[in-house]
Amino acid sequence: MNFPWLLIILLTPIIGTALLFVPQIKNIFNFKQIAFYSSVITLLFVVVVALQFDVTSSAQTQLDISYDWIPIFGISFHLGLTGISLVLTLLTAVLTPIVIIAAQHEGQKRTREFFMWILLTQASALAVFLARDLFLFYVVFEAMLVPIFFLVGRFGGARRNAAALKFLLFGLAGGLVMLAALIWLYFVASAQLGRGTFSIAALSNELNLNTWTERWLFLGFFLAFALKAPMVPGHTWLPDTAEQATPGTSTMLIGILDKVGTYAMLAILLPIFPNASKEFAPLIIGFAVFGIIYAALIAIAQKDMKRTFAYISISHFGFIVMGIFSFTSIGIIGSTVYMVAHGLSTAALFLTAGYLMRQKDSALISNFGGLSKSAPLLTGFFLVASLSSIALPGLAGFVGEFMVLTGTYQRNQLAAIIGTLGIILAAIYMLWLYQRVFTGPENDGTKNIFDLNIKQSLALAPVIVLTILLGLYPAPVIKISEKSVEATLSKLEIKDPAPRIQKVSQE
Repeated sequence: MNFPWLLIILLTPIIGTALLFVPQIKNIFNFKQIAFYSSVITLLFVVVVALQFDVTSSAQTQLDISYDWIPIFGISFHLGLTGISLVLTLLTAVLTPIVIIAAQHEGQKRTREFFMWILLTQASALAVFLARDLFLFYVVFEAMLVPIFFLVGRFGGARRNAAALKFLLFGLAGGLVMLAALIWLYFVASAQLGRGTFSIAALSNELNLNTWTERWLFLGFFLAFALKAPMVPGHTWLPDTAEQATPGTSTMLIGILDKVGTYAMLAILLPIFPNASKEFAPLIIGFAVFGIIYAALIAIAQKDMKRTFAYISISHFGFIVMGIFSFTSIGIIGSTVYMVAHGLSTAALFLTAGYLMRQKDSALISNFGGLSKSAPLLTGFFLVASLSSIALPGLAGFVGEFMVLTGTYQRNQLAAIIGTLGIILAAIYMLWLYQRVFTGPENDGTKNIFDLNIKQSLALAPVIVLTILLGLYPAPVIKISEKSVEATLSKLEIKDPAPRIQKVSQE
């Protein structure tokens, strides 16, 4: 068995949570310091694991560890790493300490509780990305609802309870459908394989489902993942939740946890249900394209910054789903890069705007104006985040979006062309937002808003730097995910379309 690096990664934020309740510790470190140091140590362990990952290996997973959990049902505590899960694990490990250090005024009255839920959010996200047993995946998939529910319900805005409840109900609804599909899949596997198993590898490699069974099982899992993503029309919980949540909570939710839905499509749906995935792909791409345009149009009409960011994210997730179901290497790799880029831009937007919202105690766009004069540094950070969000070349958002559209065009030209309109709409809603908040004459209510101080700038700087680096040099993310994408396409028995070369007649 491998050295349990993956288990150590999971345990570190849990141990950090436990240390928050040790009376002697708080005499040395405050609660924020404990959470921050714990998240940094987690990041260091993830980097160690990343350095051990062999990008040239064709193995399905690496650094696996497995312990019997409930042997009678074939359930194991199995952790493993794929290229795509490594990328998202790195994203989680990077964003968490940034959120902790940037959350200067979040959870002031219940600091210990706030950072406890942040660390548990990190732990649950890491567990989802590393789980290689479908039952384990389901358990942590559902468990991750709990910390976000309390982060929104305990620390959010005036309508936080309603928003937290809506988030929980949508999550539980998807989870219940997934549970029914999971139980059905278990009995089908038991009958066909002669043993009960929840191993993702065994289910994807050994199971041979009949057409209608595969279709219904696919739909059961897809519904849960689409609600989590979130895809239109199951998206309505996200704007309400983002509006009421603190900027740090929104960053953890949208920047990290919402990636679970799209990751699961790649890690579970496509390998276990390849035929149904191909059958439903045109319909799913249709919903994705509709979501891109619909969410972008709704974003333009928003008056609240946090709701605007939420609808922007819904539009971006449409691009990610479209790339996944393009079934091309460039499209799926592009979706992976897009997930990372979206996580970074989301963090930059929410955390930067969070400094504004706290000073004004409002997220209404109309309450701001002309801030480029009084807060030039904050304006610069927000501008970079905005330009990345609209896929400006040289920034992270461009690489993923370009690859997704290129990959989709190889399979579905109409979807790619319509999806391109989303880029135009993105430029409208982001630049218009920037113009209303940061340019023009100063609003009477914003003349006394302070610029970022050194500490705040240092907290945001890593996100901006990574956004620029990923835009200029996306090769590491692409290289890490290549073999996983090849394995996925091989399972689907799909090859990339051959390039179309027009023959030129010679006279």
